[in-house]
Amino acid sequence: MKMRTKARYEKGVLRPLKKLDLKEGEEVEIEVKKNITERTFGIIQLEHEEIEEIIEDTEYGSW
Repeated sequence: MKMRTKARYEKGVLRPLKKLDLKEGEEVEIEVKKNITERTFGIIQLEHEEIEEIIEDTEYGSW
């Protein structure tokens, strides 16, 4: 099963921002990517919200 969600790193722990459909104790493999706005800071002259909207549109087929 493949899922995708955002998470926040707090006090040494990644905390998903939404509920995950997992059983207690289930092991998963994760890939960590920094927020796109942090990776492109200074390269693209757009506001954070504009970049996030573009990403969501392209990820979910709105483009």
